[in-house]
Amino acid sequence: MSGIERVDVAIIGGGMAGMSIAAELAELDSRLAERSEREPLRLTVLEREHQFGYHTTGRSVAALLESYGSPEVRALTRASRVILDAMGAESGTPLLRTRPLVWIAREDQLGLLNALLTGNPAVRGVDPAGARTLCPALRPEAIARAAVERTAQDVDVDGLLELYRTRAAAAGVRLRTAIGLESGEWTGDGWRLTTDRGELFAGRVVNAAGAWADAVARRLEVAPAGLTPLRRTVAVVGAPGVLPSWPLVLDVGDAFYFRPERGGLLVSPADETPSPPVDAAAAPADVELALERVRAATTLDLRTVRTSWAGLRTFAPDRNPVVGPDPRQEGFFWFAGQGGAGIQAAPALARLAAARLLGEEYEVPGLDPGSLSSGGRGQPAPA
Repeated sequence: MSGIERVDVAIIGGGMAGMSIAAELAELDSRLAERSEREPLRLTVLEREHQFGYHTTGRSVAALLESYGSPEVRALTRASRVILDAMGAESGTPLLRTRPLVWIAREDQLGLLNALLTGNPAVRGVDPAGARTLCPALRPEAIARAAVERTAQDVDVDGLLELYRTRAAAAGVRLRTAIGLESGEWTGDGWRLTTDRGELFAGRVVNAAGAWADAVARRLEVAPAGLTPLRRTVAVVGAPGVLPSWPLVLDVGDAFYFRPERGGLLVSPADETPSPPVDAAAAPADVELALERVRAATTLDLRTVRTSWAGLRTFAPDRNPVVGPDPRQEGFFWFAGQGGAGIQAAPALARLAAARLLGEEYEVPGLDPGSLSSGGRGQPAPA
């Protein structure tokens, strides 16, 4: 294999998952290498598309919501807020901007709202009038009760991805676009990988391929983790009277959400349609469903659809991230299944994954270290 490029770790996927673990892994390894007087690991990121963050990362409606997701996701989100604040301060460009979150519930959804409020200190219950103080367009008859997370934030996705890309490059990671993994063979001491641009040898593989993570596993003859990509539709529509200061509004039953966006209103039916890993596109029927649901909950005059798009949010069966070495295949590390929390939980999750890969300890307050699976436990995802 003398003529083949050799690296210690090949990270498959250059979205937020791949770029964040590349930066954190390179920086942690550099500190450990200096301490032990060894050479740093050679790392590379392989991205099939011509740009990083093209798929889900580039289409995310990113918000940092401490009341969203499982207890594990919420713990990762709380830890990530501290890191995001520090990263913004260090770079001189804040990555977070306050935008309150309002959860709304109809009479038949009060059980869901009460469950959200139970044991979740990030939110507090308010009456319909309190919700309408934040978003006057809400119809009084559409809300029986609400909950508010005043410390919720918008996340600068592009800024965060660029910071991780810059840090990874500065730490010596080779960042490659337009290179697709085709197959691979475990040789006993590493992976012989075949790409559409030649072969390379990697001591270990990190699978950070998002919606394609199970497909990547299959190409390397590793059992899939049972990941399912789910399509999420978003549109921006003209809506006179919308103020930029309005909150993000979510239906507690996950039927829709909306927020101000570029002089209009961003809307989504919060759909979760199973999909193969593809370059997702918005279906007109899903866009219309979003408009219908938001109209029913507000007095807004929703007009022309300015733009629409869709992204794939990929979940494991337990809807928690899949992080860690594969239980049956040496040299294969999972970093996938971030679902709808792949941006807000990225900083803490990347540090946790980098530490696990290098055999170091990293504690996330409130997170059971054994609560995140490491692949090989689910059923195969749809082909």
